[in-house]
Amino acid sequence: MYRMKIGIISDTHDDIENVQEAIQIFNKNKVDYVIHAGDYVFPGIIKEFKNLNAKLIGVLGNNDGEKDGILKSFIEIDGEFKGDLGEIEIDGIKFGIYHGTNSRIKEIICRSQKYDILICGHTHKKEPQNSGTIKNNKETVILNPGSAHRKSVSISRSFEDTGQIILINTENKTYEFAYLSK
Repeated sequence: MYRMKIGIISDTHDDIENVQEAIQIFNKNKVDYVIHAGDYVFPGIIKEFKNLNAKLIGVLGNNDGEKDGILKSFIEIDGEFKGDLGEIEIDGIKFGIYHGTNSRIKEIICRSQKYDILICGHTHKKEPQNSGTIKNNKETVILNPGSAHRKSVSISRSFEDTGQIILINTENKTYEFAYLSK
């Protein structure tokens, strides 16, 4: 049985160069889906994903004010836009997708045990801190790639020094962080 590869990205914040690099990594790793946990900022950044050899699935972030433009961009690239909270199932793994803006909602989603994995962003900090394996237990695993946007002195929020994304392999249920060079 064919198993899927999934890419995770969040908080791209109009960083076209890092988005282009992330797409190259996703294509090189032959991912089947890319899940974006929001904060595109400008809807045009979504159009960069037309070069992605996979299906883009995404939700809104707290900095995504142009909702109609975001929806239109998703439609133009044949992506799936899920609004504030998305859910999908791939290879028997149930994913919840929520930007993570409200920590109480994030906690409620995890306690519901409705999902095996909750994909989120918002904090610009990767979670967990290291690559690993998704264990078969009742607890929802939180995966946050941190920000795909590079660190900038003009942005007051704390970013990692480089952007990062996550690659998931559903066959062996592993995930690993990949760092963007910018």
